[in-house]
Amino acid sequence: MTDFISLPFYDLFHENGHIPGVRAKLPPLLAGVRRSILEIGAGTGLITTSLADWTPAEIFALEPSPGMRGMLLSRLSTRPELLRRVTVLPCDALNVDLDEPVEAMVMINVMYALEPDYRKRLWPVLAAQLEPGGLLVFTWRDGGPPAPHHLQELESRQVGRHTYTVLSEVIESSEEAAKVRYLYRITEDDKVISEEEIVGSAYRPVWKTIEGELVRAGFVQVDAPEGFLAWRLA
Repeated sequence: MTDFISLPFYDLFHENGHIPGVRAKLPPLLAGVRRSILEIGAGTGLITTSLADWTPAEIFALEPSPGMRGMLLSRLSTRPELLRRVTVLPCDALNVDLDEPVEAMVMINVMYALEPDYRKRLWPVLAAQLEPGGLLVFTWRDGGPPAPHHLQELESRQVGRHTYTVLSEVIESSEEAAKVRYLYRITEDDKVISEEEIVGSAYRPVWKTIEGELVRAGFVQVDAPEGFLAWRLA
């Protein structure tokens, strides 16, 4: 799985990035979920705590990155009422093995990280961990990967005297994948204090590909707001 995340930048940019839109659109999809939710790729817990606020369900927050898990657990420590209701799973999604099937599964900004072969193997694993009629919901953007472009600034935030900037470059692009370079830069005035470069492949499968894989795994599509796909296990 691809990971383009620089930990010091994660909450700084995501809290005011895609997260508000997710918090606005996801709750109605989870209406009626009472017992259990598996969150795949929980990250630092930005959505984990929201899931616990929206529903009375037990939350299984799966996050393979040790750095992310540490931040997630720190976030949970500020919400002591959730410590008995949220279980943090350190395993990879292909190895998830719950005591009983969950009512719902949530993946936020995870699809881009799933290599095609990994993704195809993942759906049957998730189907085995989801109760009949259970919900699988994930963020989605159709249209294939972006075209190649040179390094350009995505966003910048000021923290005290330091400026945190994220830049990206699409090096090459194919039908489903793009090779992408991210540069995480911290500056003070014109002085570069640090830079971290991450290069890897991001994946954006087209609709027919996703539809075929999920139907073969036993899922049926249901209505979802723009930016999401939702499926029920038949």
